Amino acid sequence: MNRLIKSGLFVFLIFNHHALFPQATDDNRKIVKVLTFNILHGATTKGDYDLDIIADVIKRSDPDLVALQEVDYHTNRSRKYDLTMELAKRCNMVSLFGRAMYYDDGEYGEGILSKTTIIKSRNVPLPHSPGKEPRTALEITTVIPSGDTISFIGTHLDHTRDEFDRISQAHKINEVFADNTHPTILAGDLNATPGSKPISLLEKYWIATYDNENPAPTFPSKDPRVKIDYVMFYPKDRWKIIGTEVIKDEIASDHCAYSVTLVLVNR
Repeated sequence: MNRLIKSGLFVFLIFNHHALFPQATDDNRKIVKVLTFNILHGATTKGDYDLDIIADVIKRSDPDLVALQEVDYHTNRSRKYDLTMELAKRCNMVSLFGRAMYYDDGEYGEGILSKTTIIKSRNVPLPHSPGKEPRTALEITTVIPSGDTISFIGTHLDHTRDEFDRISQAHKINEVFADNTHPTILAGDLNATPGSKPISLLEKYWIATYDNENPAPTFPSKDPRVKIDYVMFYPKDRWKIIGTEVIKDEIASDHCAYSVTLVLVNR
């Protein structure tokens, strides 16, 4: 190879190094790994409040954002723990609790864990029938390592047999979050199976991350038979699914944790 060709090849490699590697770095910094996990108010299926077992499931997944359901805050039954904060400390994340109702001399609702700081939040009450448990949708806004701003919502829809409240709650979620200005992820225990009215309503607006033809079940954790835990996103053209995983641990909770890895796509 003569000197001219060598020089040309050297210049080509230098320019391509600077052109290609920043793009690869940006792509990695746009990856967002999400986990949704109903934690059975911290009790584990043995009822022993071993938060290290729950935290271990989260740490093994290594998520950037976690939506927690059935979260107690200073209740008697959970030994006055602030469960969201306790799990955040164990997982080296920041935390936010959103009250759905007062309960057992404390509060009960949703929790969010995040690897990045929370720059804004809101807790949106969802409609419910008299006598049924109140529900809420807890949202945070954060900036991921790429410098992009995103929103993340954790929720837990009504668990009773009648779909009426779940349908109303799905409508409310669509109504409230339809005007979000940032790419948004919705995660939680929706207590509804694929193809049901509540899920179909949400999927008119949100893009689901499960396999439509073979949705992996998430409940109960001992022998999963139905899918009721979800991660969804919008807009369609801003997110790409890299991978999904149902994490089975029959001790940590009666639900499996559901993990989804997404990448934020440039317009």
